[in-house]
Amino acid sequence: MKAVGVVVEYNPFHNGHLFHLQQAKEQSGADIAIAVMSGNFLQRGEPALVSKWTRTNMALSAGVDLVFELPYRFATQHAETFAEGAVSILTAAGCNSLFFGSESGDLDAFDRTINFLEKNNEKFQEQIKFYTGEGFSYPKSIALSFQSLSPSETFIDISSPNNILGLHYIQAILRQNSKMRPGTITRKNAGYHDEHFSSATIASATSIRKALFGAPGEMDSIRQLVPGTTYEQLLRYKEVYGEFHSWENYWPLLKYKLLQSSPAEIREFYEVEEGLENRLLSAASEAGSFHHFMEAIKTKRYTWTRLQRVCLHILTNTKKAEMKNTQNTANYLRLLGATEKGRAYLNSEKKKLSLPLISKLSAFSDPDLQLDIRASKIFALGLTDAGQERLLAEEFSRPPIMLTGNE
Repeated sequence: MKAVGVVVEYNPFHNGHLFHLQQAKEQSGADIAIAVMSGNFLQRGEPALVSKWTRTNMALSAGVDLVFELPYRFATQHAETFAEGAVSILTAAGCNSLFFGSESGDLDAFDRTINFLEKNNEKFQEQIKFYTGEGFSYPKSIALSFQSLSPSETFIDISSPNNILGLHYIQAILRQNSKMRPGTITRKNAGYHDEHFSSATIASATSIRKALFGAPGEMDSIRQLVPGTTYEQLLRYKEVYGEFHSWENYWPLLKYKLLQSSPAEIREFYEVEEGLENRLLSAASEAGSFHHFMEAIKTKRYTWTRLQRVCLHILTNTKKAEMKNTQNTANYLRLLGATEKGRAYLNSEKKKLSLPLISKLSAFSDPDLQLDIRASKIFALGLTDAGQERLLAEEFSRPPIMLTGNE
């Protein structure tokens, strides 16, 4: 069976994701689609809107056949490490191709950009060092460095978030000697960070989340922007757990963690560098909400995303020693869900998988898995007591979701 891989967060699954999934299957000629999906915390340093189990259900209902979890150690990192982990999982799962969405939509432009960067790597790194020294954030420094070396329009726009991820996916495929063939699909209508609906049927996940956290009646406004199964899953989650997850749910926990820690203790957390601990402590004592806290610590040098990831690692008690693993590839395949076709694929390819397949937490031990378990416990704390108990029970006792043909 031929498999196409996609790297996703599905926060939540919407019509743009559905278009990408359908195009990936069609263009690759694959029999099944395999998704590697971030767990309960995401690459931008945010809690997912709903649990990974609900998002797995959304994916399976929409046409994904297998969902594997991207461990916290990769899912909450900058683009290069995020891509390395995702590519290693899809490769181990036997995918023939990886299709990603991009602002470019031109695979040849990605290849030209990668070749150019490889030939000019030394100068490129020097320019990045120069711009970061001037106080620019790392992503901005990368974009400025590339522009200074070659402003040619035949290359991809390296400042666009999905282009950056796509670039790193291809580089990871090359570094890992993966047999996967990369492919890209142009994003439709909505930009990655768009906060407003730009189409009657296609919108960014950002704008959909904004509507979900708006006035009670606004939830109905997303009905045409997501598959019916996604809408039903969101309604059910709100009914069962009482609310969606946002950083504000975790602000009291983060504030407590900061205020009871010394500067030296805060320096031990992953991504806390260059005296940032003092800025965090100062703002924590004054801020009344997570948003106000972020506005107080934001600088030109540190992006909102980078600071959210810092906060996330403090919240989950994740130290530098845990994340600075010399191995940039995953150690296992944790199965979150499968369709009948997905199960048939696993049955036929199981002996060829190059990483252990995990369907029960008790059957495997690994530092990355322990970190995922701890992160899931923290994620559950964003709900009321009844919701916490239910979500924790899911994490430790729930087997992978098995979707049957009539569901």
